Amino acid sequence: MNYQNTPGAPGAPVRSGIPEHGRVPKYYAVKAKLTVMVDELGEGGLLPTERDLAVRYEVSRETVRQALRELLLEGRLRRQGRGTVVAGPKLEQPLSLASYTEGVRRQGRRPGRSLISLDRFPCPEALAPEVGARHGEPVWHMERVLLADDERVGLESTYVSEARAPRLDVEFDPDSSFYAYLHDRLGISFGTADERIETVLATPREALLIGTPPALPMLLLHRVSRDTAGHPLERVRTLYRGDRFSFTAHLGEQN
Repeated sequence: MNYQNTPGAPGAPVRSGIPEHGRVPKYYAVKAKLTVMVDELGEGGLLPTERDLAVRYEVSRETVRQALRELLLEGRLRRQGRGTVVAGPKLEQPLSLASYTEGVRRQGRRPGRSLISLDRFPCPEALAPEVGARHGEPVWHMERVLLADDERVGLESTYVSEARAPRLDVEFDPDSSFYAYLHDRLGISFGTADERIETVLATPREALLIGTPPALPMLLLHRVSRDTAGHPLERVRTLYRGDRFSFTAHLGEQN
């Protein structure tokens, strides 16, 4: 059975996005046709120009532009030079204590990070309980761009007390996993964490660092982690590109 246009089919939008009154906006009809083209072209395939698509579908270039915008935001397409190509599948990041590095490697991609800054400053009162430091004690702040096969996909800010990682600035390779450094070098293991996810728009600075338009929706994760003894360990703020990431979680029955 063909589930593509079946209401309620696995993975299909409700009623395939067609309103009950049956009147389909022009841009959406073009988007549906482009979706078929995307599937036929496959990853890396180059789409015709906006002008050519407007002529092919007998619509205005603005209508084509709106359809392309939605597919770009959904991560089905990406800009390459002056053209538009079919994007690969989104990266699936598990909602678990596994690091970003482990999550990307499991999908056959090459993880990486590019250091923006590593600073030490007196701990603000609001941050102190989250990193297990006293107000005014030194705390590290590390900001890194997240990479997957050299593509910029996110921005990560990590806060940890200097007492936990006193030689972070000289011992740690900023391109590597911070979790692995804590475990392998310092003997610190993660126990539990609280995590919150929300959708935001990147600030102009964040968009510049990640290399995206400011209007691109982002997934923002806030995490406060503790070690196996239950002591506060780190606070992390991670911004992920909404067009390149999805998140997964394994749910079990609660007792």
